[in-house]
Amino acid sequence: MDENSRILIVDDDESIRKILSAILEDEGYVVETAENGREAIDKSNEKICNLALIDVRLPDIEGVVLLAKLKETMPRMRKIIITGFPTVQNAIEAVNNKADAYMLKPFDVGKILETIKEQLKKQLEEKEYNQNKITEFIETRVRELEMKNAPKTSQKNTFSTIHPTAR
Repeated sequence: MDENSRILIVDDDESIRKILSAILEDEGYVVETAENGREAIDKSNEKICNLALIDVRLPDIEGVVLLAKLKETMPRMRKIIITGFPTVQNAIEAVNNKADAYMLKPFDVGKILETIKEQLKKQLEEKEYNQNKITEFIETRVRELEMKNAPKTSQKNTFSTIHPTAR
């Protein structure tokens, strides 16, 4: 996990943004903040963020709706919904909109740091997996192309071995 990972905090409560920013910066993370959904989308278009902490209630958009919009701008970004108003409905909506985690306010600092580290580790594992799959695909494709051209050469070599005078 890269300790210089960029984290976007999306919360309309300035004190939450400041506290989380201070905690995460002390841990070595680069932090961006947004007080509403529009600002979060703008920031996600400007800079690559590894993870977003998204309040479920924002002044201009529901956090669960913002999940899908951020997926459009940054598909690999990990997203954690945070809320002081937990309900079964918003938990279900968060899961259905591909939230990677769901956390309650007030925060347990140790738990939020642990969750962030877990999510960033998963992101790194997914990246490595995807890179390995791409490498495997390229290697397989190269072999296929080589084999496609190889029969002509090997047929000629086989014929030359059987009939040494046929050259």
